[in-house]
Amino acid sequence: MRKLLTGNEAIARGAWEAGVVVCTAYPGTPSTEITENAAKYIEMYAEWSPNEKVALEVGLGASIGGGRALVAMKHVGVNVAADPLFTLAYTGINAGLVLVSADDPGMHSSQNEQDNRHFGRAAKIPVLEPSNSQEAKDFTKLAFELSENFDTPVMLRITTRVAHSQSLVELWPRQEVPLKKYEKNTQKYVMMPAFARSRHIVVESRLEKLKEYAETTSLNRIEWNHTKIGVITNGVTYQYVKEILPDASILKLGMTFPLPRKLITDFSKKVDMLYVIEELEPFIEEHIRSWGIETHGKDLFPVAGELLPGIIAEKMGALPHPRNVLSPAADTLTNIPLRPPVMCPGCPHRGLFYILNKLKVTVTGDIGCYTLGAQIPLNAMDTTICMGASIGTAIGMEKARGKEFARNLVAVIGDSTFIHSGITGLIDVVYNKATTTTIILDNRTTAMTGHQDNPVTGFTVKGVATKEINLLLLAKAVGVERVVEIDPFDLNKLEQVIKEELAAEEPSVIITKRKCALIEKNKQTTPCIVSEEVCTGCLRCMKLGCPCIIKKNKKVRIDTAQCVGCSLCVNVCTNAAIRKVGGTNV
Repeated sequence: MRKLLTGNEAIARGAWEAGVVVCTAYPGTPSTEITENAAKYIEMYAEWSPNEKVALEVGLGASIGGGRALVAMKHVGVNVAADPLFTLAYTGINAGLVLVSADDPGMHSSQNEQDNRHFGRAAKIPVLEPSNSQEAKDFTKLAFELSENFDTPVMLRITTRVAHSQSLVELWPRQEVPLKKYEKNTQKYVMMPAFARSRHIVVESRLEKLKEYAETTSLNRIEWNHTKIGVITNGVTYQYVKEILPDASILKLGMTFPLPRKLITDFSKKVDMLYVIEELEPFIEEHIRSWGIETHGKDLFPVAGELLPGIIAEKMGALPHPRNVLSPAADTLTNIPLRPPVMCPGCPHRGLFYILNKLKVTVTGDIGCYTLGAQIPLNAMDTTICMGASIGTAIGMEKARGKEFARNLVAVIGDSTFIHSGITGLIDVVYNKATTTTIILDNRTTAMTGHQDNPVTGFTVKGVATKEINLLLLAKAVGVERVVEIDPFDLNKLEQVIKEELAAEEPSVIITKRKCALIEKNKQTTPCIVSEEVCTGCLRCMKLGCPCIIKKNKKVRIDTAQCVGCSLCVNVCTNAAIRKVGGTNV
């Protein structure tokens, strides 16, 4: 049977067909749907882990215990999981273990666009790269075989286009794989220095065997055509090259580490002009050049951003007028104005950032949809680096500039992000005697990646009720004595609380608690409207950055089709020009 699947759906299906028993992840675009789909299979245990490090540790525990395990995360998540990953490369596995790294060329939803093939090289583990959904499923299944045949974790690297694009996939039944016997093996799994030294030798020996495998595997294949142009490529870029350069000979690399040196060398000798066309870093190109093979690569193609068909066409001279052939009608859309990302109507974070901007507070931010608090007109965030960094950044600012500076400094962090990597920062506040005010934005979900549950919501990825982490008690447990919970739509009280906690010369935590508006999108709402006669055109309500509020003829109006009636605009309007539909002006 064949079915239209995204790459993420295909990976989940591949894990199921391969007999996987444990699937772990922390949600992050573009990888999130892998685990959401894995959770639909009753034969697989699936979980949202508190962070990627824990996800990999649970996965390696399942593997050592004898069950095949899939661990999924976005590219920056591998940074968090790198600690166990590099040592896991030394210990090896028992049952198959596959780590999915979903890279994000073009930074559609990420703070950087690192190329995680470098992780595979650094850890000396094989890296497989599918180019469509069928390969995403097939490579997942093959990765488990490789993992067990070579006693190694395997990285399956996908990119946003492969993760979210759809293509037909041939479906097969599940392969029931018995649990492998677990045997205690201290020298293999206990990485104290004496044992780790001998395991490093194993890693190097394994790498040589993987190099031999790379030369003959069907993952790497040559498609001969005219030999005037030879292209070495990988991943989704292969699909673009096939479309733009139909007459070129192509060496498609499905295994990008280790690379097949002999196969590449032989291919290069049989073509007149060699090109390496790959997204992001010159990973393949640098390997090839180090072997003394001349090639074109990043001298033509950019390092930054997605390497879309239009760019390849332009650089290779295949089209007279460069265009993105993924979207042939793009030329007719050039006059459509861009819509910058904004917080949704009714977003519980909007009022907080409005107050922080009003108070002119320095705000160290974090990763989540609340990062949009940095956008104009809220303009209420000074830094955003990585998951959990807001609290540590605030501590560093205070230690560098003094407690007086901290009187006007807050760290903001979402509930899921706080669980992910903010708790240790809060412990640092207490332990090292900082006075940081931390604001935890609890909207009862992991909103930015599509409303996944987390330890604060009280439900697992399979929708099973579980213990709900109490953020207030957690903050107190690590030593914060000043903890207050507040509705962020109560602007007057919120402003008062922020002022009080900033003035306190001790650590404090403010928990703003209100559900994400999209969780309750089916809830009956009454929109707000503007009385044109009363409106003075002061535009104070425009400072909320609500997409429902529109400037018209020097005054404002509200798009009632979008408005969810949160009433923030009612609260900030000092002229009582805004009211709920059916209500009266006050």
